[in-house]
Amino acid sequence: MSIDAEISRLLDMMPASGRMLTKIISQPQQSKVIDAPFAPPWNRESRPIYINFDLWRRLPRGQRDLLILRATSSLINIRWFKPDINQLIVLAGTIGLMVETGQGDAVGILIAAGLTAISIRQIWRDNRNIQRELDTDEAAIKVSLRRGYTEVEAAQNLLQGIENAAKIEGRSILNFTELIRSQHLKSLANLSSIDVPEKIDF
Repeated sequence: MSIDAEISRLLDMMPASGRMLTKIISQPQQSKVIDAPFAPPWNRESRPIYINFDLWRRLPRGQRDLLILRATSSLINIRWFKPDINQLIVLAGTIGLMVETGQGDAVGILIAAGLTAISIRQIWRDNRNIQRELDTDEAAIKVSLRRGYTEVEAAQNLLQGIENAAKIEGRSILNFTELIRSQHLKSLANLSSIDVPEKIDF
């Protein structure tokens, strides 16, 4: 497998927003097959997707396709800047912090900084919860439908990709989040009649 040719093929798989906002980087020393680290809000361009191509080549093409679509979806669907109460508290806290700093009010500074930190943490949690992981899987499957996959095929490939990537990485069991995702994907792939609850948040 030529790394350049595979990167070019993977870029063709991505939606246009994925090509604009992410960058595939070869990372032969990493233990993970593919890694799309959580992107902070100031990094709005070239969010990296790291791939160990020595491990990557051991996955069938369909599984590689769904794993790259899933990684892309996880990076382009981060909602740091959606208008909600946490956004307003961050804004108010930041303004308050600047005002209180200018006035030299130590108590005011602590309160404003605390409000800002709590709200930022909540926004971070909202982007890292289990429900968001399931939504990201479904977003990847939705994109795959425009690339010639059926929903069942896509769910099966993503499910098998999760399982096989873990084996390649030397992990004998999936982590909790992967187990929940796998059960949901089994339901989408018609492999199980049991799905996870409609809305979950851990």
